[in-house]
Amino acid sequence: MKVKDKTMEIDSVRVESSLWIGSKRYRAFLSGWYFSWTEIDKRNREKKTISVPVSEVIGVKEGRVEIQPQKKVEDTDLDFTLFYVKRSSKGNGIGAPWSLGRTQFCCPSRGVRDQWITQLRTALKTHSPSRPHRLLVFINPFGGKKRGKQIFHSLVAPLFELAGISSHVVVTERANQARDYILKKDLTGFDGVICVGGDGMFSELLHGVIGRTQQEAGISEHDPTVMLQPCDLHIGIIPAGSTDCVCFTTMGINDPVTSTLHIIIGDSQPLDVCSVHYQSTLRYSVSMVGYGFYGDVLAESERHRWMGPLRYDYSGCMVYLCNRSYPGLVQYLPADSHISSPRDNARCLSGWMHGGRQECRVCSESKERLFPHFDSSSSLYSTNVSQYSSELESEWVTVEGRFKCISLTCISSSCPRSPKGLSPSAHLADGTADLILVRETNPLGFLTYLHRHTNTQDQFDLPFVDVHRVKAVRFSLPPGEEEEEEEVGEEGDRETLASTERVLEDPEKLSSSNMAGHSQQHLAGRKERENVTTSRVKRRGFVCGPCCTKPRSISVWNCDGEILPHTEISCRVHGQLVRLFARGIEDSTMP
Repeated sequence: MKVKDKTMEIDSVRVESSLWIGSKRYRAFLSGWYFSWTEIDKRNREKKTISVPVSEVIGVKEGRVEIQPQKKVEDTDLDFTLFYVKRSSKGNGIGAPWSLGRTQFCCPSRGVRDQWITQLRTALKTHSPSRPHRLLVFINPFGGKKRGKQIFHSLVAPLFELAGISSHVVVTERANQARDYILKKDLTGFDGVICVGGDGMFSELLHGVIGRTQQEAGISEHDPTVMLQPCDLHIGIIPAGSTDCVCFTTMGINDPVTSTLHIIIGDSQPLDVCSVHYQSTLRYSVSMVGYGFYGDVLAESERHRWMGPLRYDYSGCMVYLCNRSYPGLVQYLPADSHISSPRDNARCLSGWMHGGRQECRVCSESKERLFPHFDSSSSLYSTNVSQYSSELESEWVTVEGRFKCISLTCISSSCPRSPKGLSPSAHLADGTADLILVRETNPLGFLTYLHRHTNTQDQFDLPFVDVHRVKAVRFSLPPGEEEEEEEVGEEGDRETLASTERVLEDPEKLSSSNMAGHSQQHLAGRKERENVTTSRVKRRGFVCGPCCTKPRSISVWNCDGEILPHTEISCRVHGQLVRLFARGIEDSTMP
């Protein structure tokens, strides 16, 4: 066995020897960022070579070891087993699932085996210093098909054990339990927090991690003008919900094993977050803040909870038939159109190049723009407050009219039912969001817009649809609209309030393509809810559709699956505020 080592240059470490897999001989070598083995035939000719990045090695074990379908260990003196990330050969190269690769090597002597194990483990520590060692795991046992605990114990826990990761598991019993735990408990020693659930559980972790970080930094997160402190504590998502929009958008697939492997190797993906302010209350969103159609579907679905998941399709159909549009005054702060555009057809994709991860170009360049004096997370806040404040003084653009729906998303918001999502060219970490304005149009036109979310046609290539890349948005009712409204009455108030409370108590509310989120956050105070959730209608009494007798003059906001009780809101995008155990949708076709 040959071992060459230059202590001043770790990439030059080279280990080489003959190893056997079954009856076949291989020439194996560890050099730089890769561990490779090449088959040698009987005439000493090289054949197929398999190469694995050291950063994607999951573990090295003595003997013959199996993990799946059940753990089995056979201790032998000459063998060691290598576990690593294995990419599926199926699909088009984008969003392909990962699985656990396993190769068992036989060495000519025990000394050679021990040297291989030592060198591989040393290389693993050298090339993967940011891997997590201890994780805080929250399991939602009620989300999706209620398989959260089964998914964790059968698929995730064995992989964590193989990689030497310890975990503290909390099975949640109520809404906001995970958020409160993160805000109040001692998290010393944890390298990340993991949610086994859907987008609602992710929203809890998001609010908890952001809130705790701002508290520790002494920042008032309720002030819409401040630059929030970026969060160091990573969030991991094991999909076990109905839609799992955030997971699908950041990985290209909803697969628990793929997500677990990303967590193990310590992948780190920054993510933009939108803060939604109304009066003194604050919410965070990453997938969608929607008014009009998407808000109405969420509210309507709460009246038909007895139908189960079918209520979402039913409510969508009923709201569509109502053919409502709403007046609104939208103001937005445009982003620099020279950097990127929601119509440029440039998807946010990552890849692998020169032994390391290749980030999306737009997101990579945005980091330099967002944090020009970046040295560490501690200096991130102080060096950028003035820059962010000066942006608020820029000129806002105002759009007034009647809208079928208004959507704001920081990410593409794709999911299996809508592979392109709300905005296919949205980026994960460029410090912007895409504002989509769908103006009043005929029912067939709006149906065309909705249908294009499910195929390859451009949903923005319609005369009544406008899309803008923005940094901030404000929404209000046009002057005079408020005076045209009247309250329905006490009975209607109670029904609306009860419906709103049911939304907040259910951790998995929506499963349709553009309803991902399912935030479990309760509204701030019962008194506030009673004052602001009163249904209002115009005085005109014509029929607007088969399922309603009067047209509503205002809609509700759908914030990642949660009904917001205020109409007038302001939103701001905070670039790269949190980090996920992910790397974005991987395009394996990149060189």
